[in-house]
Amino acid sequence: MTLAAAGPEGAGAAADPGQLARHPAKNPGAPRPLYCIWEITLRCDLGCKHCGSRAGKARTSELTTAECFDLARQLADVGVREVVLIGGEAYLRDDWHLIAGEITRLGMICGMATGARSLTAERISQATDAGMRSISISLDGLEASHDAQRGVKGSWRAAVDACSRVAASPIRLTTNSQVNRISLPELPALADLLVEVGSRAWQVQLSVAMGRAADRPDLLLQPYELLELFPLLVWIQQEKLRPKGILLFPGNNVGYFGPYEHELRYGGEDGAHWGGCPAGQWAMGVEADGQIKGCPSLPTSVYGGGSVRETRLAEIIANAPELRVIRERTIADLWGFCRTCYYADTCMGGCTWTAHSLLGRAGNNPYCIHRATELEAQGLRERIVKVEAAPGLPFDHGRYELALEPLPPPGETPSVGGVPLNRLMALGPKSGGAWTKAELDERLRPR
Repeated sequence: MTLAAAGPEGAGAAADPGQLARHPAKNPGAPRPLYCIWEITLRCDLGCKHCGSRAGKARTSELTTAECFDLARQLADVGVREVVLIGGEAYLRDDWHLIAGEITRLGMICGMATGARSLTAERISQATDAGMRSISISLDGLEASHDAQRGVKGSWRAAVDACSRVAASPIRLTTNSQVNRISLPELPALADLLVEVGSRAWQVQLSVAMGRAADRPDLLLQPYELLELFPLLVWIQQEKLRPKGILLFPGNNVGYFGPYEHELRYGGEDGAHWGGCPAGQWAMGVEADGQIKGCPSLPTSVYGGGSVRETRLAEIIANAPELRVIRERTIADLWGFCRTCYYADTCMGGCTWTAHSLLGRAGNNPYCIHRATELEAQGLRERIVKVEAAPGLPFDHGRYELALEPLPPPGETPSVGGVPLNRLMALGPKSGGAWTKAELDERLRPR
């Protein structure tokens, strides 16, 4: 699993977003990691078609229990406020609840993000005993779509059942979803499902051209499809989520500025806005073998800053150039559209993970609503085209290129993601999905 670029929202551990202890606004001064996403094992019981880490088997040399306890102490020492455990699937590690308990004992908030295929009542009880504050369960569409993306029939039902079990426990239930060409038209019905299962917050993030998703270009949104996504998210926020008290948290690759920022960004109603990639600044990631990155989803070969088996965490954070590169980025490091953008000095090219995975280097990110609307005003749009395959390793990527082309005239029938609007609005939480099996197979076919 990659819970990428989760920013100050993450798994939403706080019952009130104004009380997010790890939010930068609550912590003035120089940037420092407040939030850590920790992959404690790469072992997984799903086979997700969009998995950036290509999870399945455990890493050959994952940290021992004692090493995990030591790292937890180091996280507390450097000032981390919240830790989210991920995998693979975190609960497949026998000592996962002991690690969670140690994090809690040291005064940090502990949460978990999970596909929940086997999140049993016993495991929820273990999480409760460990002091875990939140569990974020992945729901990537309605039943057929979710199962097709997750690679296991019955995974949607298992996740929905686990949602109900968590919601009935002392642990706060939150949810997270990949947004791609399969899930896009199902988002309104998925929002209704979140109301039914008792989710308190929903993080959405774009599927990124990393790992298994890099092999499937037909799964990825095209940049111009943000023109459909953003007004849809605003409508969902206003009509379905806010009236039910569910918080919407767009991930850090759902950006940036443009006419919807105040409605969608955390704190937007109070004037807050996107403030740049938090990787290595306010956030950090840990791989199961102790490798440290500024964000758990960044390509390890480029952004891995060293292992805690060899170097103390505080030294890696302070000195590793792989972690410093983002917090020291300047406009001179930007290129393409982002170099000339009005928001360049604040945005700094948006999500590093998204841009690097797509184009082979950071600093130019086409997944930007401001950029899409600016091009739309000129009668243009950008399209991504795969030109180089990924090698097949965890956190790998191939290479895509951008094609600038005329914006075609609108179709006669209003649609979202190719699904007519009237059919989209007719979808319900239990309706199975917007796609036939043949359509799902085609979107998920490696190319």
